[in-house]
Amino acid sequence: QSLMLAKAKEEWDQEIVDKQAEKERYLSERVTPLHTSGLSLSQLQDLCRELHEKVEIVDEERYDIEAKCNHNTREIKDLKIKVLDLRGKFKRPPLRRVRVSADAMLRALLGSKHKVSMDLRANLKSVKKEDTEK
Repeated sequence: QSLMLAKAKEEWDQEIVDKQAEKERYLSERVTPLHTSGLSLSQLQDLCRELHEKVEIVDEERYDIEAKCNHNTREIKDLKIKVLDLRGKFKRPPLRRVRVSADAMLRALLGSKHKVSMDLRANLKSVKKEDTEK
């Protein structure tokens, strides 16, 4: 296990060195070195103005990209919430059928203060057997 950790640390260190070398190579290709020796004061001021303009342009682009990224992140978050709402975030437990008498149901609805007994069969219309045959 310690050998695996040592090997992983070596590879990680090598990866950091490789990234740093790649960064230096890329910067040397993209950025030309500044030659400020032998320039007059007005030439140095012009050079500074040019560099400031370039920095402003890059800063504007960075701000635009950052705003787009934030907008996309917010949109992704909203869409994830919509998906969760559509799919149903919570699982509904299976409901069990509970047998409750009418008296118990009325007591649950009206509270224990009301003593109402309800005989549902008493209110039914009595039908004679002859009527059902007709």
